[in-house]
Amino acid sequence: MTSASRRPLKVGFFISAMSGGMRDGALRWPDIRGMAERAEEVGFDSFWIPDHLLFKNPGEEPHGPWECWSFLCALAASTNRMELGSLVACTAFRNPALMAKMADTLDEISGGRLILGLGAGWHEPEFTAYGYPFDGRVGRFEEAVRLIRTLLRDGHVDFTGTYYQARDCELRPRGPRPQGPPILIGSLATGPRMLRLVAEHADLWNGWLMFGRSHPDTVPPLRDAVDAACVTAGRDPATLGRTVGVAVDQRPGRKRNPPTQSQPEPLTGSPEEIAEALRAFARGGISHVQLIPSLQGIEGVEALAPVLELLDRG
Repeated sequence: MTSASRRPLKVGFFISAMSGGMRDGALRWPDIRGMAERAEEVGFDSFWIPDHLLFKNPGEEPHGPWECWSFLCALAASTNRMELGSLVACTAFRNPALMAKMADTLDEISGGRLILGLGAGWHEPEFTAYGYPFDGRVGRFEEAVRLIRTLLRDGHVDFTGTYYQARDCELRPRGPRPQGPPILIGSLATGPRMLRLVAEHADLWNGWLMFGRSHPDTVPPLRDAVDAACVTAGRDPATLGRTVGVAVDQRPGRKRNPPTQSQPEPLTGSPEEIAEALRAFARGGISHVQLIPSLQGIEGVEALAPVLELLDRG
C-alpha cells in the first residue's frame, strides 16, 4: 500500500498449498518465494504461512506442509515491505520461551514486519505422530500465551505453571521493537475460553471464515462476541485489531464447487464485486483480511492484483 493509497483495510495473501497437496497442490521453495516477491510487487500488505506438521485424514494419503518458521525466516530475507505472519503458529509444537526468542529473532531479520499468530492446534493425528500431548490444549495454550507475551513485552519472565516453566528467563538481545511483534489469536464465537484469551493477551483478533461463509454479513455476531469478551476482561474493545481469513474463488462458475452444508462459501465474482465485499468488511470494523485463493501459485497472486488496484482508488 502506497502513501497515496485509499485502501480501506490491509490485504494479505494466505498460502495454503505448501507440500503434498495440503489443499490444492504441492509448491516448492522457489515457487513460494516467487509468489511472495510477486505479492509484494502487486501491493499485498502481508503474506501468511500456516503451521502444520502432518495431515492424516480418513480415506486420504498422509500429506502436510513445510515447516512454518523456516519458511517465514526465508521470506523475511526475501521480501522488503510486506508484513509476514503465522496463521497460526501452534504453541504446542515449540517451547513457549523459545518461541518468544524465535519471534524476536524473526522480527529482527524482517526489520520489524512479523505478526505473531498463535493457536492451540486442532488436528490430533499430527500431535500423535510427532509426540506432542493433545490433552489440555486450551490450558496449555493459556500458559504458553501468557509466557510468550510477558517475555516479548517485558524481556523477562519467571514463570512456573502446570505445563510450562521458565525461571528467571530473559530475551537478549532484543529485536527492533521494544515490546516485540504484535500477537494475533484466532477464535470464533463458539470458543468462549479462547475469546477470553484474545481479550486478555492479543493485539489482533482473527476470525477464520475459510470453512464457512466468507462474506461480510458473518462479521457482526463475531464482532459483538469479541467486544463482549473485551468488556468482561476490562478492556476497551477499540484497542483490539480485527482481522478475518476470507476464501476467494475467482474460477469460472462452472469450475467452482456448489455451496453445501459442509462446503465453504467463498467470495466470488468480478474484481469489482470482490473489492466491494472487502470494503464492506472494512465498514464492519475489519482492519486486515487474509485472502485464501482457490487459484494457487503465481496465478492466484495475479488474479487478485486488480482487486488491490480497485481498493487503492477508494
